[in-house]
Amino acid sequence: MDTMLAGRFHLDSRKFLVEEVPVPVPGPGEVLVEVKAAGVCLSDVHLIDGTLPPLFATSDAVTVGHEVSGVIHTLGPGLKRGLTVGTRVTLEAGQSCEQCDDCARRRPCTQVRTRGIDYDGGWAQYTIAREDTLIPIPDNLPFDQASIIPDAVSTSYAAVVATAGVRPAQAVGVWGVGGVGAHNVRVARLVGAAPIIAVDPLPGARERALDFGADIALDPAADDFADQVRAATAGRGLDFAFDCAGVPAVREQAAAVLGLNGDLILVGITPKPLTISEGLTFNYMRKQVHGHYGGFPESVSELVRLASNGRLDLAPSITDHIPLADAPEAIHRLEHKIGDPIRLILVP
Repeated sequence: MDTMLAGRFHLDSRKFLVEEVPVPVPGPGEVLVEVKAAGVCLSDVHLIDGTLPPLFATSDAVTVGHEVSGVIHTLGPGLKRGLTVGTRVTLEAGQSCEQCDDCARRRPCTQVRTRGIDYDGGWAQYTIAREDTLIPIPDNLPFDQASIIPDAVSTSYAAVVATAGVRPAQAVGVWGVGGVGAHNVRVARLVGAAPIIAVDPLPGARERALDFGADIALDPAADDFADQVRAATAGRGLDFAFDCAGVPAVREQAAAVLGLNGDLILVGITPKPLTISEGLTFNYMRKQVHGHYGGFPESVSELVRLASNGRLDLAPSITDHIPLADAPEAIHRLEHKIGDPIRLILVP
């Protein structure tokens, strides 16, 4: 076992290649994980198309993939957690830098490194993980479902539970019912939001949103869109609007249908400027805008417990399994929404 297959993005040439590379060796405080499943996310597509450049890259090539689960294969020296070979794990999507003043003072790191973007991720047969980023998973949680928890699910979960703090009976709108938005709907349902209004231009996505727990699914291009939102909320407007698409037009539309003290949560990412053209009523209604990025460390552990105890069935989120060698096909399918996927899973 000297070499392995890995999906690598070369920053200098901007090319993605599935190639043979040396199997990495775990250093102090690290383990080698045999990858069993790795999710394909739009962030991976954005890395490859150049709209999500690494902020803290340490080499000119990186193994892609931040949604990863597998089995501990080899233990590095100096471990502190009592981890054992064979333990089933999912990997947090990032890690603290351990270099900044905040890390030194045991405060939340403000320079978090993202797996598969700033350092090597899990589109590979094996991957290195720092021991503090490992979350053990029970035998009844399949690897494919566990792999998507650290981003596709935890991003939505943290946005709903922590950034927004949605309470039962609050009205929620979710724009963009793709990989993140679909889970935004499910988590909103889990915490008791009502009504939940899903918004997507694709009929298939709207149907899926209803299956995932939305009360109403609307086409954003409908002439009476705002009237439909007001009718569904008894004239109050939304308490929370989640932009899971990262589209400027979505933010304009979502802000306009917020009610008193309504909050726009920016979950989807885009390099384009944030613009809200609404004038006096935005101030008068005391509306707010909150940025959101990724999940929080506790989100993954909590979601593993919810999924393994039957509170959250992630099986419907898995659209297809694709061999690691065919990673370019998976990227193409997601980028062009072929089959309207929620999550495609690469299998080494």
